[in-house]
Amino acid sequence: MTVSADTFARGFMPRWYEAARDPAGGVYERLGLDGLPVDAAEPKTTLVQARTVFTLAHLALATGDRRLLDAAREVYGFLDAALRDEEGGYRLSTRSSLCRSYDQSFVLLALVTLARADAAAVPAGRIEALVRFIDQRLTDPADGSLYDDTAMAAAGPKAGELRAQNPHMHMMEAYLQAFEMTGKAAWLQRAKALLDLARRHFIDPATGAVREFVGPDLAPLSGVDGERREPGHQYEWAWLLHRCADLGGDEDARRGADAMLDFVQRHGLRGEGVMAGAPYDALDAAGGVAEDTHLLWPLTEAGKLHATLFIRTGDAAHRARALAIADIIFSRFFRPGEGLAPVFVNRLDGAGKALWPEALSRLLYHVALFVTEGARAGFWHHAGPGSSDTTIHYNPEEETP
Repeated sequence: MTVSADTFARGFMPRWYEAARDPAGGVYERLGLDGLPVDAAEPKTTLVQARTVFTLAHLALATGDRRLLDAAREVYGFLDAALRDEEGGYRLSTRSSLCRSYDQSFVLLALVTLARADAAAVPAGRIEALVRFIDQRLTDPADGSLYDDTAMAAAGPKAGELRAQNPHMHMMEAYLQAFEMTGKAAWLQRAKALLDLARRHFIDPATGAVREFVGPDLAPLSGVDGERREPGHQYEWAWLLHRCADLGGDEDARRGADAMLDFVQRHGLRGEGVMAGAPYDALDAAGGVAEDTHLLWPLTEAGKLHATLFIRTGDAAHRARALAIADIIFSRFFRPGEGLAPVFVNRLDGAGKALWPEALSRLLYHVALFVTEGARAGFWHHAGPGSSDTTIHYNPEEETP
């Protein structure tokens, strides 16, 4: 059976959750290839717990599988009890009092999705309290940008500190998801405000590519940090720009997405070997390869974007790219661990050799979105509610039904 929302969600994910679930609450941060936690005592992070809640709730909505919704509720219970602070924000980890904008975006993404799957699962006022925390503790009132964390917000950005695009991108994603889940226009306005901010400060007008970092005043930087361009984030931003256009009618956003895709296709893909077509981990501003390895998540973002573009345009080239990416992901990264443990690896070299053989729990968020977007595009079959197939296989030769 081809990989699909149902074979991944209803086969792999329940087995992964059984392995990753900590009886004391939440999920372990990472599993080894034996399916056991790498460090059962390491602190639990808001990032991993929130992404897990979203992934399970999102897949429950896509499949109707109650096991996934039950698991999402269980992990959310831990997130709410162990990581939420008294002001309504969520701490970096069970051993830290710092609150990061990046983490809050994933909590919001998780809460609005879980609330859509089960309106009773999220206590009244939790989403509103989180948004107040973001507005009052993590947002610069002068320009609407997000401070990286509560420490930066309290002291103000200092000379030499970097401001990252990533929290802004994921907060825009959370706002778009909140709009789609609720239909409330205020969420869309928040997303558009962050897109305007990105256009002013994070998108390089010379190439249309997204900068990873700017200076403390949001001005462009020189040097390695200022020149860094990650292909994965070009794909991720481009997908969000198309989503913003779909939900809010901003056609200029599509042109921005086209420029980001063009930058990667001209500079950022391996040209030969078993990893041909995989995006490199990092480029410089001129398109030179800065890191020639291959993390899992940029591949999922590339596949997700090409699936969306196929839905929009019907162009067979996008279908071919998405299917080729799926082949790399599910034949190279998702190799069964010892005893067929439900695990995967995080980074490969150009020959397909594992450089980081750990299954990071936070990455399943990326895989789930690619799988469901590909299913929406009709690239693979759905297993029926009674299917017993729990394998992850992909057949690039099979025609789309």
